[in-house]
Amino acid sequence: MDSQPKRKPSAREIAGRIRDEIAAGTFGPGDRLPGARAYAKKLGVALMTVQNAYTQLQEDGLVEGVSGSGTYVRDPAPGEQGPREAAQRLSELQAEVARVSAELAGLVERVKQLETVVAPTEGKPGA
Repeated sequence: MDSQPKRKPSAREIAGRIRDEIAAGTFGPGDRLPGARAYAKKLGVALMTVQNAYTQLQEDGLVEGVSGSGTYVRDPAPGEQGPREAAQRLSELQAEVARVSAELAGLVERVKQLETVVAPTEGKPGA
């Protein structure tokens, strides 16, 4: 039996899940996202967490809120990139940022290792 409680998803993680669902076609243009209250209850998070996730998706241009009705996947104007394509591009961009961040962290570690090797020789005569 697992004694540790299950970690609740953050707004960023919820937005990422929905972004992935839009990219996969689970939610298409004009589809209504789950109601924030019911979704928050289902996930075991505060209503504000889901609202923040929906706000992030709105800022990404993937969804739009309709007062009194809900949050819907945007239906693009003619010639405009659709939400599915935008979500796919955002997911790809996030993966690339994660890859570059990991590579940068590796480089930082290598620099630290080099500094520990070089530092003892600094200040010595003939060095």
